[in-house]
Amino acid sequence: MSMEFIEALSEIEREKGIAKDILIEAIEAALISSYKRNFNTAQNVRVDINRHSGVIKVYARKTVVDEVFDPRLEISVEAARAINPHYTLDDIAEIEVTPRDFGRIAAQTAKQVVTQRIREAERGLIYNAYIDKEEDIVNGIVQRQDVRNLFVDLGKVEAVLPLTELMPTDKFKHGDRVKSFITKVENTTKGPQIFLSRTHPGLLKRLFELEVPEIYDGVVEIRSVAREAGFRSKIAVHSRNAEVDPVGSCVGQKGMRVQTIVTELKGEKIDIVRWSENVEEYVANALSPSKVLEVIVYEQEKMARVIVPDYQLSLAIGIKGQNARLAAKLTGWKIDIKSETQAEQEFGRPKSPMSTMHQDSVSID
Repeated sequence: MSMEFIEALSEIEREKGIAKDILIEAIEAALISSYKRNFNTAQNVRVDINRHSGVIKVYARKTVVDEVFDPRLEISVEAARAINPHYTLDDIAEIEVTPRDFGRIAAQTAKQVVTQRIREAERGLIYNAYIDKEEDIVNGIVQRQDVRNLFVDLGKVEAVLPLTELMPTDKFKHGDRVKSFITKVENTTKGPQIFLSRTHPGLLKRLFELEVPEIYDGVVEIRSVAREAGFRSKIAVHSRNAEVDPVGSCVGQKGMRVQTIVTELKGEKIDIVRWSENVEEYVANALSPSKVLEVIVYEQEKMARVIVPDYQLSLAIGIKGQNARLAAKLTGWKIDIKSETQAEQEFGRPKSPMSTMHQDSVSID
């Protein structure tokens, strides 16, 4: 070792943020193992690297005893005092045993330790950077694909996008840019592993936060999201400012804001509804674009019976029940939809007195 080596460690400390003392201590520990392995010894040894000159010395550490039974681990009082007259029984005496060619072994070991520590530090920095981005959106470039995953280059790390987390409309090839939602960040022995999704409801929420300044600023809140990725989503919004229309803010002038999100999601239909603490109103809004005549709430069962015009029944239920299913996910209430005629037949409710409930929502295809 040399002064140049110590200076190199100082440079690593400045550039990588790894303390020089930590590196030296790690090298010393590694050199102990190298010494025992290369010189076939079971001695208890200490390796010392001079912090200024870089000079390395190996010391055998032996217990001072009256009678020596194991010369590898013990030293007599007389022999110890020949080294240092202050040694007494049970002290640990240190005798320099630095091998002549230990410098070559030390250089190789130091290089391996430093390289490993730099790699670990870089992995730690990447992990810390991305653990803060968990449940956020990232942009990346598709690198490759196997039978289960797409591998996406995020710059300093490669992330995993399982094929099961792709929307049915997603078709990516090598070199394509992809916007995804970070679902999980793990610190593994191979370094940080980042998992992505294109189907998670959080992706829709983050896209609205990026496109709608009122949401980013906290004036408009996203209260709930229900999503069947690639097909249809519903998002419930609420304004903290009575003068700000939450639905209009999300739609944007001429629908530009929401259309940007629809394009990113490859044509996924999005219903934007006004959240309400009034369950009847909220459920009616959630069934957009269907018109609702009446909502009857059963608190104990957490169920809402909804009555719609006859001609709106199929629209309220949706293809394969999708509209009703998403409305139930969005509100957290079970929803039983009846047509006006069904309600009259089953519950004896007259048609005429029913008036259409006020609904505040918009559906974007």
